[in-house]
Amino acid sequence: MKLKSILIVIGATLIFTAILAACGATPTAAPQEPTAVETPPPTSVLETPFLADWEKSGHANASNYPFRHWDEEDPAEVPTYCAKCHTSAGYQDFLGVDGSAANKVDAAVPAAESQGIQCVTCHNSVTVSRTTVTFPSGATITAGADARCMDCHQGLESKISVDAQIELFSAADHPDTVVAPIKDAQGNDQTFGFNGIHYYAAAATLYGNKALGGYQYDGMAYDSKNDHVPGYDTCIGCHDSHTLEVKVRECSVCHPSASAVEDLKSIRMVSSLSDYDGDGDTREGMYYEIQGLQRILYAQMQAYAAQTVGTGLLYDDHSYPYFFKDTNSNGEIDEGEAVFPNAFTSWTPRLLKAAYNYQVSLKDTGAFAHGNKYIVQLLYDSIADLGGDVVKLVRTDAGHFAGNTEPFRHWDGEAEGGGVVPYTCAKCHTVEGLPQFIQNGGTTVVAANGTTQIVGLGALPASNGFQCSTCHNEASFPDRYAINSVTFPSGKTVSYGGKDADGKYLPDDSNLCIACHQGLESTTSVNNALRGKDLDTVDPKIRFKNIHYFAAGSTLFGADAQGAYLYEGKQYAGEFMHAKPDGRVNKCQDCHDVHALEPKIKACETCHSVSNPALIRESDVDYDGDGDVQEGVSGEISTLAEVLYAQMQAYSETHGGLLVYNGNAYPYFFDANGKGYAAWTPRLMRAAFNYQYVQKDPGAYVHNAKFVIQFLIDSIEDLGGNVSAYTRP
Repeated sequence: MKLKSILIVIGATLIFTAILAACGATPTAAPQEPTAVETPPPTSVLETPFLADWEKSGHANASNYPFRHWDEEDPAEVPTYCAKCHTSAGYQDFLGVDGSAANKVDAAVPAAESQGIQCVTCHNSVTVSRTTVTFPSGATITAGADARCMDCHQGLESKISVDAQIELFSAADHPDTVVAPIKDAQGNDQTFGFNGIHYYAAAATLYGNKALGGYQYDGMAYDSKNDHVPGYDTCIGCHDSHTLEVKVRECSVCHPSASAVEDLKSIRMVSSLSDYDGDGDTREGMYYEIQGLQRILYAQMQAYAAQTVGTGLLYDDHSYPYFFKDTNSNGEIDEGEAVFPNAFTSWTPRLLKAAYNYQVSLKDTGAFAHGNKYIVQLLYDSIADLGGDVVKLVRTDAGHFAGNTEPFRHWDGEAEGGGVVPYTCAKCHTVEGLPQFIQNGGTTVVAANGTTQIVGLGALPASNGFQCSTCHNEASFPDRYAINSVTFPSGKTVSYGGKDADGKYLPDDSNLCIACHQGLESTTSVNNALRGKDLDTVDPKIRFKNIHYFAAGSTLFGADAQGAYLYEGKQYAGEFMHAKPDGRVNKCQDCHDVHALEPKIKACETCHSVSNPALIRESDVDYDGDGDVQEGVSGEISTLAEVLYAQMQAYSETHGGLLVYNGNAYPYFFDANGKGYAAWTPRLMRAAFNYQYVQKDPGAYVHNAKFVIQFLIDSIEDLGGNVSAYTRP
């Protein structure tokens, strides 16, 4: 009999005897020799989920430098400003799991305890409900389960800290002067120097202007969060949360050429249409576009340092503090140069900003995927700020994908509800707006008070430009959404697809375009707003009606859409049928690249001898009466628009005060003191509406020139202008 079994039996017997004794009972017989007892099966060991996956990761490799850096320090401990991300205990201290205050590390961690990122680091009582993260800039972002990743992968510096150092040294007004040391309150020297963003600041790249991780130059706009596509716009959407590896197999669903991580460097989306680094290659991956800009910026930094500071500059990615003096001025790292005593110290504020952005682009090795457009913008602006030639470089994408531009960034800085696009704007200024509008059977209506309203759509989060899913139905990708007809702000319904034998509208891809490119106002809404008012009496209740931007669809359909103000009793051209009789170049996609949006100039050259569409004209009629029948029809329209503006000013001076126009500043029309114009008469407002219409459709001369000429001449005439010299189509 096994000893363990014997002991179990003896133990059980003794316990039983003790129980009997406690009850006052006496055993009636001597205990018999114990018999063999079968050994119970061993208790099963609880397996740690994903342990094998975690063991493959950099987080688990406790022998690596990020966890061993402090072993030889004295004292051998990880300081509080490093412990959050380099020790498990430090992150739990930061979270407050150990009972300490949250959002700060209270105590250094012994270096020996720096044993990688363990299960409990991310799986604890706080992280299960943690959804927000605060960046070094002070920006707080709601990121869901990604928050635990982003707490560390955010960097240590930001635009805010770079500006703070410049301000501390009172150097803001001297951008090209080497900043000298200052004394702190204790009389110690404080040196103006380089502070890097630190390693793998992926979250700062991903969230762009929301995190302010890069140095964003004042007056410039930057991309917001890179949303990529639904399901692949988060840390754990693209990375295995335990191995940390990129889910390349899932990337290959949309990017068939990507079978390994290295292949991801060759990817560029359909939204990446430009030659950002100016090398003539628009097929290379975004990794290489960024690499090209990095080379240009580095060369510009070296040239600036040599010419402005008088000290050569070198960079070594693997040696702290990264930037060193070029002691022999050969532009390359030589033996003995990339060492701490040779650190570059001749920093000017301008050079510091550029160097910071240069390292931001390098220290996130996945920046080309996390937020490549944001990085492009940082590098471009740094090159330009140092005086570099950016003529061949590209900073901003085609309009639909230009996430850094006003049509997508307008709502970011609003005091309340920042980052939320109201329903009146969401259809055309968010990724999901148009699809929701289509799926909900949305339409445009004019309310009784004259306002244009969107039905079938609510407020949506601000977007970083459009995505494929804005126009392509994800349920049947790559099919585009089929729209049979489009209702304009006037209430009129049109379709590029025409009608079938039963009179039903037919779908056409161009209907997708004009669902947004139609403006916000119309003859109907203007008339409703002015109903019952005397045409020449100033009324302080009148507000200018703004057609909005790029209402090409309204221009193309002319009188059928009634987007411009059409005067009663006048006849106007309807849909512009270009290239009759077959109309092969008659729709949006016939004349514009659907992604780059650029006009297909070569298609124009098939019939027109000039390569500039602005020089095209189709008749010898002198519409503007200036005697020039060689100028393009664009010139005819420009002259009439100038005459209309002069007529508006002459009329306004005799009806409430001079009116001044500024197409780049809302509300566009101002009085002589620069305040929003308030002395509107109905007659002046109608003419101003048409004047603004022409300014905001820069392609009006192509979209429907005769229609435009008609309403310009009518507007001049209605204000009392002499139109006898003009020819109305």
